[in-house]
Amino acid sequence: MGHPTIYPTGATVYNPDKAWSGYTIFQAADLGALLIDMSGREVHLWKGLRGFPNKLLPGGYVLGSTAERDPKHGFQDEADLVQVDWDGNIVWQFNRHEWIEDPGHEPQWMARAHHDYQRSGNPVGYYVLGADPKTAEGNTIILVHKNVHNPKISDKPLLDDSILEVDWEGNIVWEWNCHEHFDELGFDEQAKNVLFRDPNTRYFGSGAGDWMHINSVSVLGPNRFYDAGDERFHPDNLIWDGRETNIIAIIDKKTGSIVWKLGPDYSAPEYRHLGWIIGQHHAHLIPRGLPGEGNLLVFDNGGWAGYGSPNPASPFGQKNAVRDHSRILEIDPLTLEIVWQYTPTEAGFLAPLDSYRFYSPYISSAQRLPNGNTLITEGADGRIFEVTREHELVWEYISPYKNKRNTNMVYRAYRVPYAWVPQLPKPVEQAIEPLDVANFRVPGAAGKGAESVVVVNGTFSYGDGAACVASIDERPNQD
Repeated sequence: MGHPTIYPTGATVYNPDKAWSGYTIFQAADLGALLIDMSGREVHLWKGLRGFPNKLLPGGYVLGSTAERDPKHGFQDEADLVQVDWDGNIVWQFNRHEWIEDPGHEPQWMARAHHDYQRSGNPVGYYVLGADPKTAEGNTIILVHKNVHNPKISDKPLLDDSILEVDWEGNIVWEWNCHEHFDELGFDEQAKNVLFRDPNTRYFGSGAGDWMHINSVSVLGPNRFYDAGDERFHPDNLIWDGRETNIIAIIDKKTGSIVWKLGPDYSAPEYRHLGWIIGQHHAHLIPRGLPGEGNLLVFDNGGWAGYGSPNPASPFGQKNAVRDHSRILEIDPLTLEIVWQYTPTEAGFLAPLDSYRFYSPYISSAQRLPNGNTLITEGADGRIFEVTREHELVWEYISPYKNKRNTNMVYRAYRVPYAWVPQLPKPVEQAIEPLDVANFRVPGAAGKGAESVVVVNGTFSYGDGAACVASIDERPNQD
């Protein structure tokens, strides 16, 4: 679809009575990590801090990165993972994962971190009552890249995903490598053949195949399934999702084995009611203490992903699952029942004709808030918004910041309580009523029925009864 050249940015909707109010942090393009209040006021900027993603910790600390590896030699590799204080001073850093000697650059240690990480004390990286992430001690789970060869997957080099656990001193104390568990992933022979021929080759440096592209990892934490005796849901186990394979999986922390999985093939009878989950992001279990605790929450992007049988949209079987709209799904991981969802239908659009109006084919996320609302990052359009359980829009923000690709994309945003930022006084919360976009006009533009305008107390009344509010000084010339 075409995108308007002019559109409002900043906070556009805010209902203080129904929203869960706090600060929101996100990456403002190349500017840095930006903190805003519910009115969209920019209350603090960590200039130059890269967010893949940015995560705010109690006390005004932020986790992020200071530099990206040269894209000529790596794909989405962050050189380090750092924790900075309110003033931007680095108080913790990890980079000693791999010694990198890229042509034209000084050799250096790099984390090769990407997409997600979790600090101990909190399983998912967002606010949960009684589960604050640690700021002066503790271990960190980090998603990183490795270049590997595995002839079982392909005869081409692979960009593999690994999960590390590092202690406060930066020592690697646990490691899991995705390619070592290929046989557990459930690919059929058709998918294996497609993967072998082209494991989603990225054309950088070595040309390695980004075959899985894990984009989120989190800890399960305490949950009702483990309490009932299901060892697959041990609180220490981890859940991840692979964007290119349409897989969501739980791994046993002790053995590394995959013990629960959705995908890659959603045509099986037990999956059909879900529809195809495609190119998904930010799959995690809702932590204990939040409404929906224990359920799987995921931003099901749609777009294109997967390996399998060729079709008109995928003549070679790569990225063979296609859908032109997104969904937020809350799923009971035992029964696979959809407990709650936000789709184009719940957004108020006519399916399937207008489904594309809720659509981010890449990046994006969903966070469950303490009052039962859900904060959604529709990342491709730089839109962050909050909806109630009844799907009512109660807060919305559009990022005004564009990157070098001329897009205002936001990878992932998080909402935190005011108390996590003691450096700032609690802001005044003031409602923002939604604009009547059918009648809103930029200054100087004519509206419908403009030939018969009557100005009454600063309101333009048109011949058909429509109105557009403006001050008397802004009214059109009457000569």
